[in-house]
Amino acid sequence: MSEQPRKPAQEADPVRPDEARPHDDQRHQVPPAPDGEAVHPWQPGSAAPARGVPAEDFSRPDQDAPPAPQQPAPPRHPEVDPAQAAAFGRPDGVSGSFQTGNDRRAPGVEQAPPPPDALVKAFGRPQGTPESLQREPGETAPAPAADEPATFWNDRGDQDPWRNPSASSVIGPPAVSEAAPEPSPEPGPGPLLSAREVLFGRRVRPRSLAALAGVAVLLAGIGGFVGRITAEEGNPLTNPDVTLAEVQPGVDRPSGGVSAVARRIVPAVVSVEVHVGAQGGSGSGVVIDGDGYIVTNNHVVSMAADTPGATVSAVFSDGSRVPARIVGRDVKTDLAVIKVEVANPTVAQLGRSADLAVGDQVIAVGSPLGLASTVTTGIVSSVHRPVRLAGEGTDTNAVVDAIQTDAAINPGNSGGALVDGNGAVVGINSGIRTIGSGGEGGSIGLGFAIPIDDVRRIAQELIRSGRAAHADLGVNAKSVNDGTTDGAQVLNVRDGGSAAGAGIAEGDVIIRVGDRKVSTADELVVATDRHRVGETVPVTVVRQGRELVLDVALR
Repeated sequence: MSEQPRKPAQEADPVRPDEARPHDDQRHQVPPAPDGEAVHPWQPGSAAPARGVPAEDFSRPDQDAPPAPQQPAPPRHPEVDPAQAAAFGRPDGVSGSFQTGNDRRAPGVEQAPPPPDALVKAFGRPQGTPESLQREPGETAPAPAADEPATFWNDRGDQDPWRNPSASSVIGPPAVSEAAPEPSPEPGPGPLLSAREVLFGRRVRPRSLAALAGVAVLLAGIGGFVGRITAEEGNPLTNPDVTLAEVQPGVDRPSGGVSAVARRIVPAVVSVEVHVGAQGGSGSGVVIDGDGYIVTNNHVVSMAADTPGATVSAVFSDGSRVPARIVGRDVKTDLAVIKVEVANPTVAQLGRSADLAVGDQVIAVGSPLGLASTVTTGIVSSVHRPVRLAGEGTDTNAVVDAIQTDAAINPGNSGGALVDGNGAVVGINSGIRTIGSGGEGGSIGLGFAIPIDDVRRIAQELIRSGRAAHADLGVNAKSVNDGTTDGAQVLNVRDGGSAAGAGIAEGDVIIRVGDRKVSTADELVVATDRHRVGETVPVTVVRQGRELVLDVALR
């Protein structure tokens, strides 16, 4: 609150005529009148009436004379304590007030900091009022108007309550005339926009979207650049800028190459799947006739031959799967024929196994380990190799005059095709020789295939009648070697058989059947099977050190 003007401490109030001041002896003492002048009791300087005199005795002698105005006594100035003057007096050289902006203040005098804005608004003069609550040193108050009486607290006559020391406190309007503007509320979080609204909802300016896209591209470029530098520095052994050269021109495949042969033979080779309850097996097969006849191995389909509910399916190279039925099977040559109902299947070309020579290039096609349409290559390692085929869990007990090859053959290749360099089938893959126990090992380069000359004959018989006939010599034999001659020694001769009718006796060693040399008991089987039933074949035997040739009519 601004400081109110106060009356000087030693200034005396003017004395009114009707007020008595019994205790102010100095103010009411009347000085003696000069010589020769009468002293009026009501004039200044007259003697005071004596106590005890009635009031009516002091009436003015002249009722018509106006009373003389009384003047206030001069103010007294008490002595000032030097300690109080040092604490509360003005600094040296300062004669004016302490109002801010006084040009007459002494140099080096520090002014108090301005009051806070809150106090100025609450207790200061209204905004826009130029005058302050104190006057500059030497400034005199303006004279009041002629028709307006002057008062001590307001010598201007404007009834300013800020200058009235006896004005009561009332609750009024704020000191600031103009209402302070209300602070605008801080904007809260707006609704979130989805990506669709941002891109297609027309709620974001296209210019903002373009700027956002530019920032994204810029950040992506910076990230890629930093990532590339980091990757290059992280592993000095890698080079992201390397480009390996290609061989130009491309590979020139000859028309008779393996790839050309594979393109022709693969569509004619199928995968054969057999299911008997929860058990099953798989192998391969070759389409040999346009009516849907497929040749395969007997040990591939034997488990489904006499089992009710067993199913056989053929899966072609294009992935189509069709059911198959067993036409016939031959346990002595491990061959079987199945039939599928397929219109215009791709039929393999059958060649001649008798024309093969050791070293000829061959290709094996099948489904080893269930991998359909697998092609491997090799050469003919040997021909006319007697091999006994006996599959566990099957009724196969065959001895075949096999083609030996080093082309990779594995379980699942059984029944597949062995083709020559021209793409003609020269054998049906049937078995392998392994080192692992139980025949569980893979290919070691010793594979065997049934010659196609024998397959053609057996398959025709199976298709025509469902069974195949084989010539039988009617003896049991074992392999022997006396140091000079190898052969098959007759252990017994069945009564009524071909050997008994020709005079072959027990103990004879058979060394030749027709033009085929016999060195082992298995070779005796395959040499006999090369001839037809009813054919007469010369058989050479060694009896007691002498060779005998006996004509045997095969039955």
